Amino acid sequence: MDARVTEVLELYHARMQEERSRPRVEPRGGRDGGSDQRMRAVSPETGQLLNILVKSLAAPVILELGTSFGYSGIWLAEAARASGGQLITMELHGYKSQYAEEMAMRAGLADWIDFRVGDAVQLIAGLTGKVDFVFVDLWKDLYVPCLKAFYGKLNGGAVVVADNMLMPGTEDVRAYGRAIRALPGIQSVLLPVGTGIKVSRYEVG
Repeated sequence: MDARVTEVLELYHARMQEERSRPRVEPRGGRDGGSDQRMRAVSPETGQLLNILVKSLAAPVILELGTSFGYSGIWLAEAARASGGQLITMELHGYKSQYAEEMAMRAGLADWIDFRVGDAVQLIAGLTGKVDFVFVDLWKDLYVPCLKAFYGKLNGGAVVVADNMLMPGTEDVRAYGRAIRALPGIQSVLLPVGTGIKVSRYEVG
């Protein structure tokens, strides 16, 4: 990883550390109403694993569902650059996507990222090509609808990673686990990295 990427990751890590030191305040109803400033980022270990997985693929088209403020996207885009791929990242809120784009420019990675803003399920439906890697990390009730939307767009050998799979009391992530196991051609493993990730591979071409 070059110095520009490392510098940006360190800026994110400092923001994450500062966030953890403050009382946790959720938006009204627990949902982001367009003013939430919490990072909601993956752990650095999860970011590293995403980076390693993407680098195992040749020129992958990567789909990230839930840009947030762009931390995981730095890990994914650095891997895209290294492997000759491209990242498409989707976020509901424009202010988060804009921040993520500014940080990607600072890291020298913006040329490898296509930032899209809007409803994830609708944006997935509008994809014209297929994808080789999917990272699912948005509101948990959207995990299954997004899975249904992107399943038909997976290339053979595609890898799907879903975050927060070991969070307690979250029925939506359990529903995702059941749904992806039920799909033809999918093999999955649950790993205790960060808040738990389910790594799946699509075997059908």
